[in-house]
Amino acid sequence: MLTIHTADEGGAVAVEGARVVGVGTLVDLEQRFPGARLRRWPGVLGPALVHEGPLPDAPSSRERIHAVLKAGATAVLAEHVASPELRAAAQRNDVEILAAPRPTALTALGRADLAVFDKTGECIATVCAGRLVHRRR
Repeated sequence: MLTIHTADEGGAVAVEGARVVGVGTLVDLEQRFPGARLRRWPGVLGPALVHEGPLPDAPSSRERIHAVLKAGATAVLAEHVASPELRAAAQRNDVEILAAPRPTALTALGRADLAVFDKTGECIATVCAGRLVHRRR
């Protein structure tokens, strides 16, 4: 389903499946993609983060990966997911495993990894490979 994500601050991103199909203003994307579902978020919309340190402690591998997603990250460094259980949990959730940090950006036809943060820096929502995987209630 084609979805346009927008926030109080920042532009808008059109997502279809796991890919970004448009980046721009909300007005521009609504004109380009009439009938798209619209998700409005309070805060600042931008690319998802790369979690560069050790994963947060949690009782299970799944919960450790979920903690990363809740922080607005959709990628982790390979050195911090060395165990087969952590790697499997990351792969099941479409979290990218990177050999080294890389810059983040929202680009047309790129992977749909985005996050919304409030004014305190807390993550409000995380979209990983086009799927909403975290939403603060």
